[in-house]
Amino acid sequence: MILTVATRSGQGQNSGFTRARCYKPCAMSSAAAVTSGPVRIDVVDLCDRYDGFLLDAYGVLIDGHGALPGAAEFLAELARRGRPYLIVTNDASRRRETNAARLRGFGLDVAPEQILSSGHLIAPYFAAHGLAGARCFVLGTDDSRSLVAEAGGLVCDIDPAGVYDAVVACDDAGFPFLEGLNAALSAVFRAFDEGRAPHLVLPNPDLVYPAGGGNYGFTSGAIALLLEDALARRYPDRRPVFTRLGKPYRPLFDEAARRLSGKLVMIGDQLETDIAGARAAGIDAALLLTGVTRRPEPSGAADEVVPTYILDRLAD
Repeated sequence: MILTVATRSGQGQNSGFTRARCYKPCAMSSAAAVTSGPVRIDVVDLCDRYDGFLLDAYGVLIDGHGALPGAAEFLAELARRGRPYLIVTNDASRRRETNAARLRGFGLDVAPEQILSSGHLIAPYFAAHGLAGARCFVLGTDDSRSLVAEAGGLVCDIDPAGVYDAVVACDDAGFPFLEGLNAALSAVFRAFDEGRAPHLVLPNPDLVYPAGGGNYGFTSGAIALLLEDALARRYPDRRPVFTRLGKPYRPLFDEAARRLSGKLVMIGDQLETDIAGARAAGIDAALLLTGVTRRPEPSGAADEVVPTYILDRLAD
């Protein structure tokens, strides 16, 4: 096992992470890590090895209560080294300006242009499918509805008798939950019964998120599973499903790679979204053990998701 230790050195603006000692050199390449299992690493090695960083938000930088330990120091260290980063998040409940202001309120120095969310994939999807002016049923916040409107959709009121061209499940908050789910189910059933097939769009495929204090919550991916299961029972020959835009699917990672150059690494807390998506996109990935996923025991299965690295924390 590789064990590395990092400490803080220096004072003021020029202070940064330096190595106190390394019990065994962390010299294994990422290719070797894939074949022999993940390497335990620290933030010093990551900063040394990579040109750019993709960071999940919940479980990596923040939880529902605020910034996680080491998050502010880690972002400051990336800035000190001139390492660009993007916060690549499945959060489709906030515009990037809202998200950046929230993170700054948690003490994290993040600019809006450093945030890439799944909500910003709604516009390319609408453009590709000719949905300008489409009547949209949006499950989400005011910012979610704003993202759909900016994509060209006509955001309509929640109405079980309404006629919709698209159902966009962005978040679990911002609407009357049970009333909204029942209305969406009724409207979608009616559409398929009448021979119409509304677009089912899921910007955020996450099932759960860390709410802080050891608590967790369901999010829009769980909502989509409920609706999909109901649709499968009513239409077993068709089994309509949502189109998933965010992690672990390629669009978000492709856009991140377009914005940042050089050798990239993704730091995330969920194997099924952050790690699986990055590895499928050819990007190295570090599983941070401060969020949803605890280090799994290797199963040896052919489809097992294996991170490049295991990262215990962002900073000591």
